[in-house]
Amino acid sequence: MMRNQTLVTEFILQGFSEHPQYQLPLFFCFLSLYCVALTGNVLIILAITCNPGLHTPMYFFLFNLATMDIICTSSIMPKALRGLVSKRNPISYGGCMAQLYFLTWSASSELLLLTVMAYDRYAAICHPLHYSTMMSKAFCSMLAAGVWALCAFNTAIHTGLMTRLSFCGPNVITHFFCEVPPLLLLSCSSTYVNSVMIVLADAFYGILNFLMTIVSYGFIISSILKMRTSEGKQKAFSTCSSHLIVVCMYYTAVFYAYISPVSSYNAEKSKLAGVLYTMLSPTLNPLIYTLRNKEVKAALRKFFPFLRN
Repeated sequence: MMRNQTLVTEFILQGFSEHPQYQLPLFFCFLSLYCVALTGNVLIILAITCNPGLHTPMYFFLFNLATMDIICTSSIMPKALRGLVSKRNPISYGGCMAQLYFLTWSASSELLLLTVMAYDRYAAICHPLHYSTMMSKAFCSMLAAGVWALCAFNTAIHTGLMTRLSFCGPNVITHFFCEVPPLLLLSCSSTYVNSVMIVLADAFYGILNFLMTIVSYGFIISSILKMRTSEGKQKAFSTCSSHLIVVCMYYTAVFYAYISPVSSYNAEKSKLAGVLYTMLSPTLNPLIYTLRNKEVKAALRKFFPFLRN
């Protein structure tokens, strides 16, 4: 009769407690990454918002990517930092479900948005004469809203299914944030439906989106190679190289940890991947897009004159 009622009111995030000698160095490392990630993404949002010259589809999607990065890293970093300076890092049942929702929402949205950004680069390079029509303001807004809404709905399903499970103890999550696989391993009720949904989500967000991105870049590279001038080729490559670097980095972390059955879950591997896509990726994304983009750098110089030197 108590099948759907959880007996656990809080979880304990294991974090990196099994390596106490590394916790203080990790604290300063994670704190630095968090500060850089927040600063970099906020600056990108400000630069795009305040500069009319950056009100184009590419920068509109970059604005959304920066927002997703802020949500992703802010949903887990405060709690993770606390765990690195305390002996015990509890999180309430409700807090765990909330963290799970916002992290999954932002992470899945980023995967889908990277595919949309690949299509944008495909339209710009392969169909330059029709680009303004293909990527109209209304269509871009619809794509962005669709990404946020679809991923919010998908995440609500996963979180809702998680709340239906019973947790009778133990309550130690072998991670530094609440994540679906380690939570399923703690459940004392059937997780069959949850596992099926994970497989479907992996197939859509991981494999299908990755294939769509690869196909887009196949057409892009083919069009670039057909260009007659080396200057045109170089300019075309420069417009998509930053996005390609981010795609490779993000999908490497996702495939490394999550495209596998829950039964084969590996805590150490998952923690490493978690660091890559929740901290390192949000930190590097602004640097990659800014350092390799003259327009963004020019917009930032308006806010910070000392960058002109």
